[in-house]
Amino acid sequence: MKVLGIDPGTLITGYGIVESADGGRLVRVCEGEIVTAQGSPLSERLLVISKRLAEIVDKYRPDTVSVESLFYAKNVKSAILLGHARGVAFLSAAAFGIPVAEYSPAKIKQAVVGYGGATKGQVQKMVKFLLKTGEDPKPDAADALAAAICHIHHSGGVSRELGRGA
Repeated sequence: MKVLGIDPGTLITGYGIVESADGGRLVRVCEGEIVTAQGSPLSERLLVISKRLAEIVDKYRPDTVSVESLFYAKNVKSAILLGHARGVAFLSAAAFGIPVAEYSPAKIKQAVVGYGGATKGQVQKMVKFLLKTGEDPKPDAADALAAAICHIHHSGGVSRELGRGA
């Protein structure tokens, strides 16, 4: 199973693909951040995100997309902007006929770190450990990889014990 995790944002959208390989191993396929120009109109930023996600999906052909669900936000404007970026992620998956799974930030952190209130730094360290990468992924890419790992765990692709096969 190959899962594209997406951490949506209108300025930075993190993405990462994780594959559940033989024996239940977790394999990092790719990761990165789509960075948009802060001063550009929202419509242009969303178009950049859409085009880049389409390129990623077309190149890697994931089986599923996993997106962090919208969480309670004190700032209404931030929540609305996040909703726009999430819509682009959903549309990008739908355009290729790929199903989308949603997980709360706490559920993603629980699946990767073992604690739903983990910090971004803790998520980065555990993603690095689980995927056996040489360096910490960038924060938004780490969150996206964590979303992908969460889906693999919740779909039965890998046991929760440090990414070892069931």
